[in-house]
Amino acid sequence: MKKYDIVILTEDRYDNIEPKDSNETNILLEDSIIQKSLEKLGLNVLRTSWSNPNFDWSTTKAALFSTTWDYFDRFPEFSKWLEETKDKTVFINPYETIKWNLDKHYLLDLEKVGINIPPTIFIETGDESSLKEIFENTNWKEAVLKPAVSGAGRHTYRIDQTNIQKYQNIFAQLLENESMMLQEFQKNIVDKGEVAFMIMGDKFTHAILKKTKKGDFRVQDDFGGTVEIYNPTEEEIDFAVKTVKNCGKKTIYARVDVFYDNNNQLAIGELELIEPELWYRFQNSAADDLAKVILGLDVLT
Repeated sequence: MKKYDIVILTEDRYDNIEPKDSNETNILLEDSIIQKSLEKLGLNVLRTSWSNPNFDWSTTKAALFSTTWDYFDRFPEFSKWLEETKDKTVFINPYETIKWNLDKHYLLDLEKVGINIPPTIFIETGDESSLKEIFENTNWKEAVLKPAVSGAGRHTYRIDQTNIQKYQNIFAQLLENESMMLQEFQKNIVDKGEVAFMIMGDKFTHAILKKTKKGDFRVQDDFGGTVEIYNPTEEEIDFAVKTVKNCGKKTIYARVDVFYDNNNQLAIGELELIEPELWYRFQNSAADDLAKVILGLDVLT
């Protein structure tokens, strides 16, 4: 017999804590909102770290990825956990979706089905080209460098001809063990911000505008970015929904990060199908919508 219907997944830093700052307060608030929505539907819910050594994953029907925000720093360990756990419980989103979405090479799959992405180059391990050579071949004025598996601005750098040598060593070091990506710098992310669209099942629920701190190019609040509710146009909503419908993977929830590219066309920054912040605190009903979708899954019926 299963002991739990749903386990909400967090990470060690945020498991069983008293919040010390606004970030931790929001993390606990977000997880509590979705937990209450699930419990209102009669589901037995627990919240714990994905790397909890004392938890038996076969005792829960499903595991909902929420605030597992250390997976990219512990990627070998996380990958092993995924493989060991996938046959013990059902993942939300599904295992195949998570595996695809972990690595930003998925952007190329979106591009193949007609979803606009910013000009992007992937550099694979073993490539001996210098960062300067790669950048000069693009003819871009500015670019953003980051790992193909990353989050929260991990090793994300804004480069141009004046500072490119500064990042050569870290680029070479990272490339020894992981793929890297270079994207043309998108000025509208700084000028206008980036919009996150939340989609539960196939329903758009709400959107959040993420804006950079003055003088920075990263929208994450780790770097002083801010968030506010956003009222999107129908065209923007349709673009986000189309992205999810055409990604080729089963999704229970999704966050689509959208901006206007350098040609002022809608483009995808990221399609977040694992551990996205979903900002339930701006619209609690979105958590209720997700809970209803989860209740309808075969594993819970």
